[in-house]
Amino acid sequence: MSTIFGQIVSGDIPARVVYEDETTLAFLDANPLAPGHTLVIPKEEYERLNHVPDDVASDLYATLHRVVPAVEEAVDADATTVAFNNGEAAGQEVPHVHGHVIPRFEGDGGGPIHAVAGDPPDLSDEELDKIAGDIDDRL
Repeated sequence: MSTIFGQIVSGDIPARVVYEDETTLAFLDANPLAPGHTLVIPKEEYERLNHVPDDVASDLYATLHRVVPAVEEAVDADATTVAFNNGEAAGQEVPHVHGHVIPRFEGDGGGPIHAVAGDPPDLSDEELDKIAGDIDDRL
């Protein structure tokens, strides 16, 4: 495996693993944004969410579902932000799918997920209808 996460999966690089099953792994982020910041990954390397097979995606969500409350309770967080950076333009630094579980605390200075994309676009109803239709056509 070529990425740092692949090397963690293979045991070549140590990590503070908090959960592991046949297809997923969860471990503390080495550069945490908050105490308890945890990464959840599929053990197989997939660069983007679009590449993850349905069964592995289900396993990945199940692990997130299990890890989120454990992280919140462990660090007495008020909430969590759970997010994926899907592709380099979105800020993905490691080309191996990974979900961030970031504990949040009242007054921590962090913003909502809507704050990550800069200024929102000013879209007309027609533009929104076209985008919705184009997405629907692809599903």
